[in-house]
Amino acid sequence: MANASAPTDPNRALRWLVYALLIALSVGNAAGRILAVNSVDKLALDKERLAEGKRTSIQRPFLSANDRSRWLAVRALVEEGRWEIDNITAQPNWDTIDMVQHRGRDGELHLYSSKPPLMELVYAAPYWVVHKATGKTLGSHPYEIGRGLLVLFNLLPWALLLGLIAALAERLSTSDGAKLFAVAAAAFGTLLSPFLVVLNNHLHAAVCTAMAVYAMVRIKEQPAAKWFVLAGLATSMAAVNELPALAIVAATGLLLLRQHPRLALTAFALPVAIVVAAFFAANYSAHNSLRPPYAHRSKTDPADNWYEFEYTVNGVQRDSYWKNPQGIDRGEPSKARYAFHCLIGGHGLFSLTPIWLLSLYGGWCWLHRGNYSQRELALLGLGLMAVCLVFYIGLRPQVDRNYGGWTSGLRWLFWLIPLWLLMLLPAWERIEHSRSGRAFALLLLAMSCLSAAYPTWNPWTHPWIYNWLT
Repeated sequence: MANASAPTDPNRALRWLVYALLIALSVGNAAGRILAVNSVDKLALDKERLAEGKRTSIQRPFLSANDRSRWLAVRALVEEGRWEIDNITAQPNWDTIDMVQHRGRDGELHLYSSKPPLMELVYAAPYWVVHKATGKTLGSHPYEIGRGLLVLFNLLPWALLLGLIAALAERLSTSDGAKLFAVAAAAFGTLLSPFLVVLNNHLHAAVCTAMAVYAMVRIKEQPAAKWFVLAGLATSMAAVNELPALAIVAATGLLLLRQHPRLALTAFALPVAIVVAAFFAANYSAHNSLRPPYAHRSKTDPADNWYEFEYTVNGVQRDSYWKNPQGIDRGEPSKARYAFHCLIGGHGLFSLTPIWLLSLYGGWCWLHRGNYSQRELALLGLGLMAVCLVFYIGLRPQVDRNYGGWTSGLRWLFWLIPLWLLMLLPAWERIEHSRSGRAFALLLLAMSCLSAAYPTWNPWTHPWIYNWLT
């Protein structure tokens, strides 16, 4: 494996200075967006204008039904000590469509967040401390508490992700230009950055993927038990954040089992088992079922369809959004059209972030000319990409063929971004001596940065290509 981090490397200190500058710029930019995050509920604004003598705040730092669903569960857990979100959804500005309904342990129908409860438990822990220490709530102080939690759960992991990419680039490439290009792309050129201002699973899945790759690289250098433990924790946490990331658990486990069977069956398998057990325990605690909410969508058994229901809020009876989804949420009937827009169309992986074209090329370079470890990473990056595309394009029903909903990119694939960033290294190495090659790569990076910047501070908006086409 190429390792440019040897003490004799005269440029190492300078490169790390540039890495630190890029990370500081990206983290500072993200911090500013977190501190500015805000939303205006236009429907509530209209109602307020019509109301006489009534004044209700119409602003909130929670930008969509997706992240509000998680905030609702966190509030219910901390403020009421239960998973049911019925009472909080009745409060102004705390509505969401990302919820399910089923009978609770008391035998009555209740509303619940449709998001994985294990993540909500983790979010609830620091909020519980703040609430018990100050008496404040996300309802009374949404900006102060909400933004503080975003710094903790988004900004710090983002800095860790960028640092891991820099550390891996140092170990996997001998080209200064390749290392700097990969870290710059990580800092500014991916669609992860728009999601830094909302509670979401995609950022955390990507961080876990980067940690898993780092552990695998270190295992090649020194097969110590601590790196197997990290690989087990990281891959399993990626999977509980993104279901298709089960593929990286399986792929990593098989690779380690073949090379180091004893450590794979102990130091790797045990943390995986612990995380999986925690996932199902949290799910059972929240829903009295081992199956997560998205597995309760039966078309033949109404009692096992948690997404289509009627409920009452403040005396008004409503239908769940998913009884009659609108627009893009209805799903694309044509798999061919869906594939086109997932790859090179309105929500296209390669049209929005064309630097991944270089990643394809870099993966091919590593497969044909890389050392053993580099070939493994290329197989992971390209193989897992293929698995996810087949899963989401070819195997999902129409309702799930919605490009991730009202969002700025194909977010279900974001957990693979660390692998794609590393595959930029061999691509740059092959073109860095060509002036036209370098110019082309920088053009692709600039276009990718455009797509990352287009959502401004709200990731729950359509990409610029989609808006241009429609």
